[in-house]
Amino acid sequence: MADEHVLSQAAYDRLVAELEELRTKGRIELADRIERAREHGDLKENAEYHAAKDDKAKMETRIAHIADKIDKAVIVEAEGSDQVMVGSVVTIRYEGDDPDETEKYLVGSIEERHDDLHVVSPTSPMGEALLGHAAGDTVTYDAPAGPLSIEVVEVS
Repeated sequence: MADEHVLSQAAYDRLVAELEELRTKGRIELADRIERAREHGDLKENAEYHAAKDDKAKMETRIAHIADKIDKAVIVEAEGSDQVMVGSVVTIRYEGDDPDETEKYLVGSIEERHDDLHVVSPTSPMGEALLGHAAGDTVTYDAPAGPLSIEVVEVS
């Protein structure tokens, strides 16, 4: 499936809950806001009405985005693997950096973000280079500024 969205079970469950919340409570609350704003008269110059309509459009866009992710979701669990895969938290060190200068990334969808980790897409050059590698491996990928080498310090 070319457009699949790889998610952990926890992220999938969170998205399903968010979608249900937006489709029910979210839509009802926004409909109420729009109705209250209409009562203020002239809609051409009614800032509250226009703000509520803008919020509704944003919410409907989010609903469509989440529904698409859920429809095309592939559930994976990276826990317990010693190789980098979607859902892994990987600690890396750039070639030439001090041994104590490491960075942690979550390999996956932005929807997976947790614990203030930076997210790297598995389809990005860095993400593709990391997939399948283990602690101790050094990989090189093409960055916009040229090739970069990184060492996989830890996979969790």
